[in-house]
Amino acid sequence: MRGSKAIKTVVYIASAVACIMIPTSKAHAEETAYAEQGVAGIAAILQNASIEELESAYSASIEILSQKIESPYANLGVSIADNYVNVRKEPSTESEVVGKLYRGCAADILDTLEGGWVKIKSGDVEGYIAMDFLAIGDDAESMVDKYATKWATVNTQTLRVREKPSTESSILTLIPIGEKYIVINEEDEWVEILLGTDEDTGSDFTGFVKKVVDGKELINISVDFKYAISVEEENRILKLQAEAEAAEAQRKLELAQEEAERKEAERKAAERKAQKAAEEAARETNNNSSSSSDSSSSSSSDSSSSSSSDDSSSSGSSSESRSKVVKYALKFVGNRYVYGGTSLTKGTDCSGFVQSVYRDFGYSIPRDSRSQAASAGKKVSESDILPGDLVFYANSSGTVNHVAMYIGNGMIVHAANSRQGIITSQYKYRNIYCVRRVIN
Repeated sequence: MRGSKAIKTVVYIASAVACIMIPTSKAHAEETAYAEQGVAGIAAILQNASIEELESAYSASIEILSQKIESPYANLGVSIADNYVNVRKEPSTESEVVGKLYRGCAADILDTLEGGWVKIKSGDVEGYIAMDFLAIGDDAESMVDKYATKWATVNTQTLRVREKPSTESSILTLIPIGEKYIVINEEDEWVEILLGTDEDTGSDFTGFVKKVVDGKELINISVDFKYAISVEEENRILKLQAEAEAAEAQRKLELAQEEAERKEAERKAAERKAQKAAEEAARETNNNSSSSSDSSSSSSSDSSSSSSSDDSSSSGSSSESRSKVVKYALKFVGNRYVYGGTSLTKGTDCSGFVQSVYRDFGYSIPRDSRSQAASAGKKVSESDILPGDLVFYANSSGTVNHVAMYIGNGMIVHAANSRQGIITSQYKYRNIYCVRRVIN
């Protein structure tokens, strides 16, 4: 946090002033006794100081404390617009719009101009907005907890997550180095982190990790504000959203065509079977064994050739199918988490996400993660995991409450929780319950 250094400085100065407020008429022994009641670490210094040195230090401290201490947030602004405020190229409402600063997004104030305008830099966007749309200084600081996101990044090989902030509490899961988790609450020794959203209840569930053990920092805490979005970036995001919607529509169209081709293949196979049966019946009636043998051989050869062609055109290799499914799933990264939802573009929960992805490729799996863990495809060993496989996670009581899709290289894509939406993560970001394979 920006204010920590300034706060520590003020505390130290105040402590020093309290320690050196020694009346000159008192004996040196009394001054020493008073000083020892002050802040640890400066008593020895004060004991060896002369009255003149103490008076000089006192005067300097009073001068420092009498000066106005500027807020560490003095040059930070946070948008208080109802939705967003346009960032303009020049300080004028007629000037070109270069970006948008949404409510709660932060900006560094570069300059204050006459007429109520300020020059800001927020992310990659630099320009001008009206000062009325910004909270500055103490007002900005009061908005940090509401609009900034605090992250805990694991700094040790494997970190225990406990049910309560105590080493005596039960271990919920083990999390890997490098993985980041949203901080819900930070205490002196413990941090409460967001593990996910429980599919059964729709509620976020959390756990506690210890900050330091034996002098080693187990996590790194960082604070991120959201920043302004440029016109180019906004257009890029809109383009990606449109591409995701188009990909979903195209996949559904392809699935319908594949289904139509499958049904046509089944119809032709049924016709061939019926024709073959009719020919065999005719041969038996005519009792022409020679003609019957030739016809049967020719018919069998045709049927085998057709079946092989159908298999090749409809499925392809399993690795190609896995690649297509994974690439399709990744198109929806960044979209919302919606409890009970099944829309890849408008919002879905974890099981709805994997069900919808596989549905668009013609696979039918159950709706909720618990049922999927019991019957979707077949169970495989974690050591044999392949892209496209489903990875299941359970709560502390062993009940499955989350599912993700493995995408390779130790990573998954999943509808993680209500705050992050559809993201990618390390597949061991929680303890794995089981792995199941839908694509044989």
